[in-house]
Amino acid sequence: MGKLLENKLGQVDISEEVIATIAGAAAIECYGLVGMASRKISDGVSGLLKRENLAKGVIVTFHDNAVVVDLNIIVGYGVKISEVAANVMDRVRYTVESMTKLKVAEVNVNVQGVRFLE
Repeated sequence: MGKLLENKLGQVDISEEVIATIAGAAAIECYGLVGMASRKISDGVSGLLKRENLAKGVIVTFHDNAVVVDLNIIVGYGVKISEVAANVMDRVRYTVESMTKLKVAEVNVNVQGVRFLE
């Protein structure tokens, strides 16, 4: 179930899948992030997802009137994980809020693995 926005012209229903895709696309642009990890155990914990499957590494939930975004990421070897995570949090929050006009309460980053950059 998505989030329903109403204005004088009508209604807009934004699904969790749309928000997840926006968040995944914003995250993948960050330096030091190699890719998104699958959120399902059956897919393999550190399975690297392709660009068209960005939403599969993202879990979106609604609490009151705000959005909570959980990201499962894989970072590159040799980068400072805390800096990459902070950058991902900032970019995802800004992008989701600016594109959807929804308030983002939390962006949680779960680092599922480290890969060598090629």
